[in-house]
Amino acid sequence: MPTRGDRHLRAVQLAKQLATLGARLKTIHFVTGIPPRQVQNLFFPDARSIPRGRAPDSAEWYHNANLIMRTDACLIGAKYRQLRDQGFTAGEALVFAYRAYQAVTMSPSRISLDRAFNLVSYIDGIWLASAPTLSVLTCPVCGCEFIAAVGTVASPSEACPFCKLLERFPVDHRIQASYPSRPTADMTDRQLGMLALFHKLSPDTGGDISAK
Repeated sequence: MPTRGDRHLRAVQLAKQLATLGARLKTIHFVTGIPPRQVQNLFFPDARSIPRGRAPDSAEWYHNANLIMRTDACLIGAKYRQLRDQGFTAGEALVFAYRAYQAVTMSPSRISLDRAFNLVSYIDGIWLASAPTLSVLTCPVCGCEFIAAVGTVASPSEACPFCKLLERFPVDHRIQASYPSRPTADMTDRQLGMLALFHKLSPDTGGDISAK
């Protein structure tokens, strides 16, 4: 069994990773249990370096976000769910899922670590949430995992963000510019295939959306 010192050291290491990714003091406190003042003393000796601004306090931002933001959120949520199912702690899964998200999207990240924290809180019903209000579903059309409100039934009529991106990619330069042409192997195989397909269908390559 890990000792109290082992657990504290693990919490400090996790806090350092969260701080490096831009998490606010309150977020680091929720995930690690380390008091905000101690987090500040450890990682933000210069008060001017503390991340500022108000973090989201509900999951409404996801429902109101544009297509690219919702797709980014799905990348985080799907990877987080996969890691949790593999036995990772919530904090570890959050960090690894966020890094995987950064690896397949353009810098600077459109979704902050604090928004990712908010998202997975409502997927798991932890930290900010007393019960899950978001779930990760598998699209029956493209096979990608996407986020929807709890109780939503995945069906062809419930188009997932990936299906919508696939439809709009050939004619929307904003979408084409939003994802690297060579994503890393940190995301799920299905999502990697989908991101690769986006680029195969780019007008510059002569792809034909009607073939899918």
